[in-house]
Amino acid sequence: MASKQFVGLSINYFWYFGILGLVVPFLSVFLDARGFTSLEIGEILAVITAAKIVAPSLWAQLADKSGKQLIIVRVGALLTLICFSLIIWAYSYWPLMFSLAMFSLFMTSILPQLEVMTLNSIRKSAKIYGRIRLWGSIGFIIVAMLSGELIERYSAEAFSYIGIVILVGLCISTLLSKQPRIANKVTLDNVSIKTKVFNTNFLLFFFAGLMLQMSFGPYYVFFALYLQNLAYSGFLIGLFIAIGVVAEIGIFVFAALFFKSFSLKTLICMSILLTSLRWFVVGHFADSDMALAFSQLMHALSFGLYHSASIAFIQRHFNTNQQSRGQAIYIGGVYGVGGAVGAYVAGILWQDGIGAVITFDFAAITALIGGILALFLRNKPIIERAIN
Repeated sequence: MASKQFVGLSINYFWYFGILGLVVPFLSVFLDARGFTSLEIGEILAVITAAKIVAPSLWAQLADKSGKQLIIVRVGALLTLICFSLIIWAYSYWPLMFSLAMFSLFMTSILPQLEVMTLNSIRKSAKIYGRIRLWGSIGFIIVAMLSGELIERYSAEAFSYIGIVILVGLCISTLLSKQPRIANKVTLDNVSIKTKVFNTNFLLFFFAGLMLQMSFGPYYVFFALYLQNLAYSGFLIGLFIAIGVVAEIGIFVFAALFFKSFSLKTLICMSILLTSLRWFVVGHFADSDMALAFSQLMHALSFGLYHSASIAFIQRHFNTNQQSRGQAIYIGGVYGVGGAVGAYVAGILWQDGIGAVITFDFAAITALIGGILALFLRNKPIIERAIN
């Protein structure tokens, strides 16, 4: 893999996950500062997460037919910037929901194509995936820590301006990237993608992942507010979030050891079941620094290891000319539906912080159900082209 391509992809991941390092922990803080209730915050988060259901499949159809993922990434980055910028002027419920929903709609078009571009670039050396992807984690950490400090120092309105700077960086980085060449593109069998999607093993994988993402609803919507209510400073909130992503980086760096030592089924089951334990700890022991740090270290498994294993599963399950659509179905269904339902239920249960323990207990039970479903996956060996 050419060094220019490696650098270009790494920078794209840095900025893409950088905006997530702002939005995931601090959007609820931003909305709370503008006077929205926990139910309204849950509804807004549910709607912008539900936008992920539609966008990936629409863009993926075009990407699989054209093979021009980079054009989609560039257009998606520009439209994401424009829509996010609208929140500076959108103060009431519906205009703000609209701008954030459109932001999410276009933002979600980027990652599936970026993943396909990366996997096509490293076809002969899949271990490089972890080294490229970890730059996304580094971007997340830097932005999360800086944003916590800046928001506490200046006000929650700093959220808007930080996001614009990051998205400008993403737009510029996509212009410096190149579309990877796919040597000897093979026309594989014309089996409909529906056959692959409705395969029993894929359905088990899909619904296990959906339950996992539902369990992340309280974390994505209210974690920063939860810590704020427990009297943690903005810097410490960013630091605890960063601990999770540092642990995630460790998994990406040493993923090969896990894939050599355990089956794909074992990795998926372990990731989801231990996530259930993580949410129980967050709900009942978050007032302890040590317990909270322990729960954040488990992010290595509940996100990092699961993400690597899920990418490997999708890459193995779908043909080369189905990769974009396979990624889109996974992200749209699992992250879109699962994330939206989880966010909406979290908004109902939270009750402005009174229901924090119940909300994270809901997350723990949901992840436990996902882990049980994963136990029924067929245990096939990981083929050579899977992420390792």
